Amino acid sequence: MSELSSTLIEQLLSDSQRIDVPRGAAIYNVDDNPRCALVISGVIRIYISSPDGRQVTVRYARSGELIGLAAIIGGPPNVSAQVLTESKLLMLNGKTITRLGQNEPQAGWIFAREITHRLFDTLDALAANTFGTLRQRIASHLLDLAASLPQTAPLVASLSQQELADAVGSVRPVVARILGDLRSDGLIETTKEGITVLDAEALVAETWGEAV
Repeated sequence: MSELSSTLIEQLLSDSQRIDVPRGAAIYNVDDNPRCALVISGVIRIYISSPDGRQVTVRYARSGELIGLAAIIGGPPNVSAQVLTESKLLMLNGKTITRLGQNEPQAGWIFAREITHRLFDTLDALAANTFGTLRQRIASHLLDLAASLPQTAPLVASLSQQELADAVGSVRPVVARILGDLRSDGLIETTKEGITVLDAEALVAETWGEAV
């Protein structure tokens, strides 16, 4: 958005609203009206749910990134958005985005580039599930599972090492070794309740799309 002229930025922000969102909150669901926000701080998880309740993450949005632009321009997508860490968002007016995209060539081109980048994110998520290392798949699965339920306490993935091994297509001893490495790096902690994510942003950096 920094590539927009100062006049267009002023128009885009004139009717925006800054909000603080707690960890675990859902900021967009499939049935909601389209909305768009700039992430000021925090980590937002964008995911798709299957009819039987399973989830797959297609993107993690962080500081300086837009979420929901495609929903404004192309209609409601089949995704949901959840706050992974306490976040500050700048909610943008969908009507203003539509007007600028339709009437201002510079804005329309930048919006098109942004949506293209989101397509690339989706392709990265597909590649991660296909080509990612075991450590990367474990990091992604822990984030997915820990964020799948609203929580006010630290993010906890409630599963055993064997269940995690089954989920990522490996065996328990290998998974236990990788968990030990993540624990030594200060990213997770194992307790009787499950696996606690101590540093969500650092764990996101371990996922395939961030590490390549």
